[in-house]
Amino acid sequence: MLLDSNIIIYSAQPEYSQLRELIAEHSPAVSALSYLEVLGYHLLTKQQREYFEELFRVAQVLPISQDVLTQAVALRQQRRMTLGDAIIAGTALAHKLTLITRNVDDFRWVAELNLLNPFDADGST
Repeated sequence: MLLDSNIIIYSAQPEYSQLRELIAEHSPAVSALSYLEVLGYHLLTKQQREYFEELFRVAQVLPISQDVLTQAVALRQQRRMTLGDAIIAGTALAHKLTLITRNVDDFRWVAELNLLNPFDADGST
């Protein structure tokens, strides 16, 4: 499974302990883009930064490889989508991983992409 940046950010909030449990149980991967988006946020508190740094130490951070770029370009050629979403979806596709995101509507149109929204009552899309 590949964590979208929004899931990583939500997991730092005390009220989302179920996300921390999900992450701990599955040893997920993250895109290098999520690493940049999350740790690069300029208003992180010391506690948030420490939590995210620990998460990224235990998660597999997947690079933005040529295969990821090829997937992302193909997606953006099909439909308008943000650069970040294209790279994250491209990473999931290139590595054949389920994308864990709260923003399933941003990705639902990508037929080959498996999605899971952990905020849904049944965990499906």
